[in-house]
Amino acid sequence: MLLLLGLTAVTSATALVLGLLSWAPDPPEPARPLTLAEGERLAALRVTNLRDLRAGVRVTAGVDATRIELVGWVDWSRSLLYLDVGGPGAGAERGLLQRAGSVLVIRPDPAAVPTPAAPPLVPPADRWRLHRLTPGASLVPVLDLLLGLAADRPDADPAAPGSAARWIARDTMAGGPVDLLQAPLLARTPAAGSTTAGSTTAGSTTAGSTATSSTAAQVPGTGPTGSGSASTEADGQTRYWLDQDARLHKLVTRLPGVGPVTVTLHRADRPTLRPVDALGGRPGLPRALTDAEQRRLDRLPARLRAQGGAAVTLTAPTGTDTNLRGAGWLSWTTRTAYLSVADLGVPDRRTLLRRDAAGLARADLPAAAGGGGTAEAPGRPPLAPPAGPWRVSRSVGDDVGRLVDAAVAAGSVGPRGAAVRIREDVTAGRTVDVVEVGPAGARLRYWVDRDGSLRRLELHTSGNAWAQLDLQPAAVPRLAPVPRPAAKPRAGAR
Repeated sequence: MLLLLGLTAVTSATALVLGLLSWAPDPPEPARPLTLAEGERLAALRVTNLRDLRAGVRVTAGVDATRIELVGWVDWSRSLLYLDVGGPGAGAERGLLQRAGSVLVIRPDPAAVPTPAAPPLVPPADRWRLHRLTPGASLVPVLDLLLGLAADRPDADPAAPGSAARWIARDTMAGGPVDLLQAPLLARTPAAGSTTAGSTTAGSTTAGSTATSSTAAQVPGTGPTGSGSASTEADGQTRYWLDQDARLHKLVTRLPGVGPVTVTLHRADRPTLRPVDALGGRPGLPRALTDAEQRRLDRLPARLRAQGGAAVTLTAPTGTDTNLRGAGWLSWTTRTAYLSVADLGVPDRRTLLRRDAAGLARADLPAAAGGGGTAEAPGRPPLAPPAGPWRVSRSVGDDVGRLVDAAVAAGSVGPRGAAVRIREDVTAGRTVDVVEVGPAGARLRYWVDRDGSLRRLELHTSGNAWAQLDLQPAAVPRLAPVPRPAAKPRAGAR
């Protein structure tokens, strides 16, 4: 019996060894044209992204010293990006970045570690500035690619006869099984000027229609149908990791001037994003004012005159790369404002700005003579306006002049135009109602607290960003008039 059992065991072991030695895995399925169902899923990729609203994103673009790495989120429903920028090629953009439509702001951090991490969900409130990317910079097509991965209608069928689209293999991602497909690049960039900061933030009355149109301009290097030379393959194709619900999980391509680009989407990581103040602030649900809110707005001029005045702080992104900071006072009693304004691009200079009944006067001085402080946090102007080349204008002129003029006028007349409550917010520890008035080209937002005091005034600038004038009730010192130039003697006078 023992001998028989031993013989059986030896025979089984020998058969097992021989079987293992002779076994070979099934050959992988060969690449083939897309089926009709696979083509439909690929064509619906961008519509699915728009329907899903948001996703976490990690991007690696370029190689070696030019490589940039991005970590954060994309919100296709509002054409909004919120990213941490790192990698050896990050340059001046290293730090946090937000883009809404065509408007880009950064919070540079040159000392940040090279490897980026997910940005804080509530973005820091300070040090954001409008930024203009250098033409041809590798970051431009990468950001366009991310926003271009959404559309409000399906793309042309990639599986049409004669198409080069192919099914490559099956794979598994964190979200489950996927098909690896190879096809022309579907993403397209938003059309130039088609979106603005005001139309891409949910806090605006014009929010809602920010999706990239399927007829928008295409990624550089693509043809009329979106195909082109951008890819990692010799035959000019992009690879997509696509699940059964037409959700994209990964994309590998090559962009002109950038090199290889890998985009990984985390579909379950989709928090509601909060644009920074320069882009309009956090989302809201615009609605008509209640009776109580309308009464507070109607009583605002009398409330401000009774208050007397306020200490003011200015944050004004007024151009593609012009970022102003200021501090000073505003008196509703005398209808006067007096500020020291710094340009972050010219930190050693200050512009003194005084608005009164005579008009708007400006004088450019060295920083020490104009109130001191830093460019990011300038000091208040000297109470005795220094003698200098003051320029006086009767018109308000630029965005800063318009904002200061509106703040002074708030003590005399109420907001003009139909008012819409954008949202509830908090500033300086006070709960406020953010109320927007004015036409699309000259919108103002009044931040009115529950006591009826004005805590902030915002202006939609010509650069499609938002400038803020924060007001803190305070005793305002006597604001002396600016020195007037001596009258020139008339010819022949003695």
